[in-house]
Amino acid sequence: MKLHYRVEGPDAAPWLVLLNSIGTSTAMWEPCVGPLAERYRVVRIDARGHGGSPPAPPQERPQRLADLAADVLEVLDGLGAGRVHLAGVSLGGMTAMWLATRHPERIGRLALICTSANMDAAQMWADRGRTVRAAGTLEVIADQVIARWTTPDLAARDPEVVARLRGMLTSTDAESYAQCGEAIGAMDLVPDLGRIAAPTLVIGAVQDPATPTGHQRVIAAAIPGAALELIDNCAHIAPCEQPGAVTALLLAHLSGGQTTRRDVLGDAHVDRAAAATTDFTAPFQDFITRYAWGEVWTRPGLPRRDRSIATLAAVVTLGAEEEIAMHVRAALRNGLSTAEIAEVLLHTALYAGLPRANRAYAIAQRVLTEEHGNLE
Repeated sequence: MKLHYRVEGPDAAPWLVLLNSIGTSTAMWEPCVGPLAERYRVVRIDARGHGGSPPAPPQERPQRLADLAADVLEVLDGLGAGRVHLAGVSLGGMTAMWLATRHPERIGRLALICTSANMDAAQMWADRGRTVRAAGTLEVIADQVIARWTTPDLAARDPEVVARLRGMLTSTDAESYAQCGEAIGAMDLVPDLGRIAAPTLVIGAVQDPATPTGHQRVIAAAIPGAALELIDNCAHIAPCEQPGAVTALLLAHLSGGQTTRRDVLGDAHVDRAAAATTDFTAPFQDFITRYAWGEVWTRPGLPRRDRSIATLAAVVTLGAEEEIAMHVRAALRNGLSTAEIAEVLLHTALYAGLPRANRAYAIAQRVLTEEHGNLE
């Protein structure tokens, strides 16, 4: 099976593979691919009978995720792409999970978007397969499928996006769609999720009726160290409905920024920052996540506790009071003791000046008391 694919981005950049949902083509990634291709060698792949890929022939046995994954590996081997970052939506995410459990040496970082590890819907997919095979077209299910792909707000606000998605769906080969549905219906990846070693970001959409957020919570809980992000005002095809949010999350995760930021500052702080993000502040949040947390804090030259010492000294010197409180907490998370934090403040007082050190001690005393109770 020779799949259709598109390659964009600098020749020497790290590989990033994008896999589509069932019933869509590589065009579903179009709103996101520009920023991604600035930093990555992006490969978009159409599944069997989707987009530009040839239709799947009738099979004597039902199709499985292993078949779809083998198709992806064939493309990557042909390109000479050994280890890749991998992101997939819906069926693409399922294929990505299968690859991450069976071929961990091929996966750098993993992003799973609006997907499930076990939909428990074999009968539904079997019924849908019979319907489209009998009709020979996906027009017979288009209305019900598209209604689950986007929110009513998007359908009213931007009918052109909905029309493009419908065009992708109805141009999909009926037999290929049915076979992919069989693979989804037979899937149960939950027992294997604990084997995934790749740093993983799981993205859910709050208004997604096709794979509700409970599915993403199961995945994130089962994959060691996985981060979970939920996008509001969004249904199943998140890269089309909320491309800005999806792209920012992918860039932060692929650089290591989102995971590092949560490790150092804690989920509560990052969740508050995410909830407070507006259109005005979103570019800045993306900037600090990618560059501060993704590019600098992830460098191997210094351990995190040493970076905490340097950062705490810097923010005390600058008199950045909100940053002082945040980085006292970060220092605790990075392994510094109360006594070591006191030594950092004392040492910094020699160079930053007594007034700033005095204020820093007061802020640190408050934070440490909140964290540990009254200090001697």
